[in-house]
Amino acid sequence: MGSQAGSERRSFRNSEDCPIRDVVAQIGDKWSILILFALVDGPDRFNSLKSRIEGISQRMLTQTLRDLQRDGFVLRTVYPQVPVKVEYELTELGKGLSASVWKLVSWAGDHHSDIRNARQQYDEETGE
Repeated sequence: MGSQAGSERRSFRNSEDCPIRDVVAQIGDKWSILILFALVDGPDRFNSLKSRIEGISQRMLTQTLRDLQRDGFVLRTVYPQVPVKVEYELTELGKGLSASVWKLVSWAGDHHSDIRNARQQYDEETGE
């Protein structure tokens, strides 16, 4: 993120140096926050996560867990037993992110009906 010379308005570079594009956009997808908050309850297995996050496909859960693991938010542990047991849990970085995002999630819960009403009013006014 940067600012334009002589201007107080923010500008956003299309670069990995921009934390909004590099970090926030990554976790702001459809599933990442839901997975993070499912893991706030403690370590969990893949199928348990899938059953707790309604609507997520196996492929999307796999990919999103890999992305969260790559970014250092989730730890994947494989236990050498038969059958193999795999658990996912938040790292310290993931716990910090979850705590930071909690205010937004809480705000969304508090204002969900206001937002739904605003959408309905907009749709009625615009004929959408």
